[in-house]
Amino acid sequence: MKKLLLISLSFFFSFPLFAQKESENVSAGNSLYKKEKYEQAQIEYQKGLQKNDKSFSANYNLGNALFKQGKYPDALQQYVKAMPYANGNKKQIASAFHNVGNALFAQQDYQKSVEAYKLALKANPKDDETRYNLAAAQHFLKQQQNQQNQDKQEQKQDQQQDQNQQQQQPQPQKSDMTKEQAEQILQALQQDEKDTQDKREIKVAKKRKAEKEW
Repeated sequence: MKKLLLISLSFFFSFPLFAQKESENVSAGNSLYKKEKYEQAQIEYQKGLQKNDKSFSANYNLGNALFKQGKYPDALQQYVKAMPYANGNKKQIASAFHNVGNALFAQQDYQKSVEAYKLALKANPKDDETRYNLAAAQHFLKQQQNQQNQDKQEQKQDQQQDQNQQQQQPQPQKSDMTKEQAEQILQALQQDEKDTQDKREIKVAKKRKAEKEW
């Protein structure tokens, strides 16, 4: 699988370029692309689209230049735009779907990446590069799904543990005492305190009287 992944990643950055005779900008962009001057190539492809926004090669190659710059969502958008202008050319359709799969793979959207690679193989069943990338995407999709299932299981266990702890905690006892009963108890305590104070005053008075007589 490691070998498979390395092969897939090597194809990940290997995109065919298409050129149309009517667009000098596309040809200029291709030359810059091969020199790894992707930003300058992007500018040329965009100029080509200004002249002909229905150009498959300008849209598709612009997607490649954007992909090389790590602009995966923008690259994906260009590949999708290019597809209607393939005019039934299965090689171009297969390449577009292949790179759609690459852009989705780079964003870790493995489910949609798998679907895109399958569509690419439908257009070109003999494309081994797409077949390798499909296997890699399926591998990572399985890992992703396993991780998601594990996270859900752990979350469920944490929730159950919290619920058990709450059930084990002592619940506060509810008082059945009425307001009237509470007032009666308070009055009784106040009366006891008053009686105690009266007794103290009597003792002090007696002591003072005894000292005076003595």
